[in-house]
Amino acid sequence: MLHDLMVSWFEFVERWRYLGVFTMMALESTVVPIPSEIIMPPAAYWAQQGKMNIWGVILAGGLGSTFGSSLCYWLTYTAGRAFVARWGKYFLLPPARLELAERWLAQYALGGIFFARLLPVVRHLIGFPAGLMRIPFGAFVGITFVGSTLWCGILSWFGARTIGRRPDLLTDPSALSHVIKEDLIGFVLLIAGLGAGWLFVKWFGSRGRAAPEAT
Repeated sequence: MLHDLMVSWFEFVERWRYLGVFTMMALESTVVPIPSEIIMPPAAYWAQQGKMNIWGVILAGGLGSTFGSSLCYWLTYTAGRAFVARWGKYFLLPPARLELAERWLAQYALGGIFFARLLPVVRHLIGFPAGLMRIPFGAFVGITFVGSTLWCGILSWFGARTIGRRPDLLTDPSALSHVIKEDLIGFVLLIAGLGAGWLFVKWFGSRGRAAPEAT
């Protein structure tokens, strides 16, 4: 069943092109479990074949991701904490994960949102705590668009290269997703390491400033 769903998503992007990329990436940035690895890479490959423009594909993906995350933002912004506490488990945000996400945003704010857009799983959820914590919407949209567009560009570059080496992957979306994830693992680890380093430096610096104040 999952394979059939992936095939239908795959074909939707091929049929509707920029609109298909926008729609699928918008859904991918909510609670719908659509892997971006079967959206951006084939669209980028088709762009190389002259069916679309690569910059248009990346822009459509970035805008779609931003739109989907904005829906999550406004859901929790308007519904409030009681709604999330009761229903959050149904969109992968149980109380423990929500508390962790809130602490993350309270300490790292927009920098945390940016890095979250480049990491698996986290990027789907970051809009929920952002709305709950009333992070300014304009700033949220701006940093989400930058991070999302960067991620779409990376996926497009990796994906077009991968499919160019193995065109047979266009007939098997699940295999394509698996191969792209393998190709991206090094990049994801690099981003996670850079993010962890930046967060440590920021945390260590805040402790250094707090010590003289306490004295």
